[in-house]
Amino acid sequence: MKNITLPVREFFIGIDVSKDTMDAALMICDYRRRDDIVNAQFKNNKTGMREFDKWLIANKVARNEQSMLVIENTGRYHYLLWDYCSKHDIRIHIGNGAHIKWSMGLARGKNDRVDSERLCDFCFKNVDVLKPAPKPDPTILKLKVLIATRTRLVRHRSGHKADLASLNCTMDGAFYEMVRKDLQSALDGIAKSIEKVELQIKKLIKSSDEISKNYELLLSVPGIGPVTAAYLISCTFNFKTLPTGKQLACYAGVAPFKKESGSSIKGNAHVHKMGNKELKRLLYLCVRSGVQYNAEYKHYYERKREEGKPELFVINAIKNKILQRVAAVIRNGKAYVDKYALAA
Repeated sequence: MKNITLPVREFFIGIDVSKDTMDAALMICDYRRRDDIVNAQFKNNKTGMREFDKWLIANKVARNEQSMLVIENTGRYHYLLWDYCSKHDIRIHIGNGAHIKWSMGLARGKNDRVDSERLCDFCFKNVDVLKPAPKPDPTILKLKVLIATRTRLVRHRSGHKADLASLNCTMDGAFYEMVRKDLQSALDGIAKSIEKVELQIKKLIKSSDEISKNYELLLSVPGIGPVTAAYLISCTFNFKTLPTGKQLACYAGVAPFKKESGSSIKGNAHVHKMGNKELKRLLYLCVRSGVQYNAEYKHYYERKREEGKPELFVINAIKNKILQRVAAVIRNGKAYVDKYALAA
């Protein structure tokens, strides 16, 4: 009979991270036998991280493969904790909040302490399949902040322009002109801020040879522009895990899935509502530009529309084409060659 080797002691940590606080739950297991959960709360700042470090030391938490920490992706609020785990060799899984919530089944009640205990329990049950997050790249984190800043500025500008357009249709010309002049300085200021942020994004990309190389590869794909290329690098952490085209499509929410069950439920394939909505929006703009200026996309779009395919169906198919090519150029490390244009 073969001897089965089990880890002597393991440490499972779930942390509910918010803007101001971190609620932690620690479970210590000997030979996978569960022990009582230990709870604590810390400030989400440098002082809180020092207190968190003391708490781990007091509970004799190992700084190696025996420890696993799970949090939900909070945007930027978990950066301090992520950096701490990277420096102290603690494995950390940054999970999708919806995936973690649905995997827990039916749950009643909710508060930060309960959420941390549920994350701790999720960590214990799924530790064998959870993928630790890569070490945070300071350049990528700065790039994410700059891109988010640019997105907010663009939305503010679009909002002001939409308000002016509606005002022009409902109010008299003199009143509209007065409001337009008052808003023009704000619009000009936003435009200058966008230019400055875009310049900082380009400088940041050029500061890293690895990021700059992938950025140039992405720009070689028809339809991909500077904004989409930078966003793809930021949201995939410069393709550290080398995702496939289908994985990128799922992440962007443009991969179609069937819904079938037995003989009674047989629906057409549809995209899922879950996905990165900002990436999906950028891909839509890429397709619109590609259909107008790229001969291959234009021919494909017109051919499918003539076949009677719905417009959104065709646009989604082109989005998938773009992401497949994105994955290919990154995987091969070679710029995209437009064979359609060469054959023309």
